[in-house]
Amino acid sequence: MSDTSPAARLQQLFEGQRLTPTQRRIAHCMVRRAADVAFLSSVELAELAGVSQPSVTRFAVALGFDGYPALRRHLREVAPAAEPVVGKDEFNEYQQAVHAEIENLRHLAEMLADPAPVERAGRLLAASRPLPVLGLRAASSQARGFAYFAAKVHPDVRLIDEGGSMVADRIDGARRAGASALLCFALPRHPKEVIEALDYARSCGLTVVTVADSAFAPVGTHSDLLIPAAVGTGLAFDTACAPMLLGRVLLEAMCDDLPDAQARLEQFDVRAAERGLFAE
Repeated sequence: MSDTSPAARLQQLFEGQRLTPTQRRIAHCMVRRAADVAFLSSVELAELAGVSQPSVTRFAVALGFDGYPALRRHLREVAPAAEPVVGKDEFNEYQQAVHAEIENLRHLAEMLADPAPVERAGRLLAASRPLPVLGLRAASSQARGFAYFAAKVHPDVRLIDEGGSMVADRIDGARRAGASALLCFALPRHPKEVIEALDYARSCGLTVVTVADSAFAPVGTHSDLLIPAAVGTGLAFDTACAPMLLGRVLLEAMCDDLPDAQARLEQFDVRAAERGLFAE
């Protein structure tokens, strides 16, 4: 993430802190609203994060400040930003949801200014034969989409998108077959069985790479490498444009470490043409 971006500086402020689930929620909200958080009152921040105002005060104290006003003064110094954009109320709820997703994509672009985590993930995923891809409940579509495209360039991709006792069996099977890493998509609300699956995968010797909605997500301490991409929360059901795009970025990074990726894609195109697979 760019050293000069407000979101990056906020992220650095929270790194290494032992935060409670409520405090992680506040921190996540602040990173998402990095452009204007320094101008929010404790009541406004509490409403945005869905917590109580005293929780915001306790959060500031946990970070080492006398209270929220001191934290806000600090934010204006370390994460300066323009005054909040006016006129947002002119958009209807559907437009607001789209604009929120655009902001999530901007944050993702800022994070990708440092490509090292994605490049490391690409190497880990390319080297794992087979490559198990885990995604349960809300994250199942992200995992399925990644696995669909990854199978075109990776010789052995194994999708795990259904929970239950079979998850451990499938992780066992992948490990016995030679897997060295597992890719997980984890989105809210986070199922407990995902955390259990990640702990089990690591106990089996797999390196866990996770795409989650926040660096403060519950799966964070159960992953070896977590790359965050925020979800939109403005509609009845969360939207996941940024996690989906991050999945495609990871595919690109993985392809860079698969020397025969291009050849596999060309072979697929030839077979698809022979079969008349796609409408022209």
